[in-house]
Amino acid sequence: MTVIVRDLRPDVPADTEGFARVRHLALPYILFTSDSIRHDALHMPPEARYRPLVAEEDGEVIGTAQVHLAHDSTEPGQGLVNIYVRPDRTGRGAGGLLLRAAEEYLTAQGATRLLSWVLDEPGNRAFAERHGYRGSRSAHFLRLDLAGSCLPPVPKTPPGVELRTAADFADDPRPLFELDAETMLDEPGDVDYELTDYEAWVEQYWKHPLLDRDLTVAACAGGRPVAFSVAYTDGGTGYTTAMTGTARSHRGRGLAKLTKIHSLYRARDTGVTEAFTGNDAGNAPMIAINRWLGYEVCATEVRHVRELA
Repeated sequence: MTVIVRDLRPDVPADTEGFARVRHLALPYILFTSDSIRHDALHMPPEARYRPLVAEEDGEVIGTAQVHLAHDSTEPGQGLVNIYVRPDRTGRGAGGLLLRAAEEYLTAQGATRLLSWVLDEPGNRAFAERHGYRGSRSAHFLRLDLAGSCLPPVPKTPPGVELRTAADFADDPRPLFELDAETMLDEPGDVDYELTDYEAWVEQYWKHPLLDRDLTVAACAGGRPVAFSVAYTDGGTGYTTAMTGTARSHRGRGLAKLTKIHSLYRARDTGVTEAFTGNDAGNAPMIAINRWLGYEVCATEVRHVRELA
């Protein structure tokens, strides 16, 4: 049996479905669907040089790689590569072949520093270290059993604050873009991002097939969103929080907690049975909110970094 690595064909359902299946098996804490894989492949900004790869064995997709430049980072030359192999297909060389192809590609695109998320498990960390990557900061995946647990009571909405959904901004989502751009500046991580291109944001994020505009809740003051909790759903019982943040001028009022709990109550009412979210290990305020909501850590990943000569 021979493993080969090739480019993902976004218009071939067998490819996008295989890619999503691998990610679901290897990383069940994040939502992936065939439509979302295709969307990412077709709508990532050209500056990202995005190149999704698959490892194939006897016509079956057994491994995947998301490979691109951190084009919206304030620091140039940073390449991102995330590799996952089906847990029942490891040991066949797929991970090594994907990594080699990704590194060669990113180096040719001018990357001088490579970053990769690695699940905090002995085999995965050993693989990364064997290929020259060193561990950096960590992040947690958290799970909430919406079907079997009780959500806390909903806090009172502060005076002058109105709760709206993303669907209310269908005609003009720019205020949500502006809030997203501001909150991203303070998000902890190895890479500093800066959102500046509204049209690219619309194509990549606002039109994303997993974005649930009815479950995405924003707290508005003076008619403008000042806090939000962004919800992704897969059309079934899967739900994940893609982003929760508050404008600097309105922090300390419990608005992030307010938007997130309203989103979760709405999600439960639609039949969602479990919710996932993720936190940088150093983001104590958000971790505290998620603990209050009832989330529990279900897995940890560690960012690994390789500096290129």
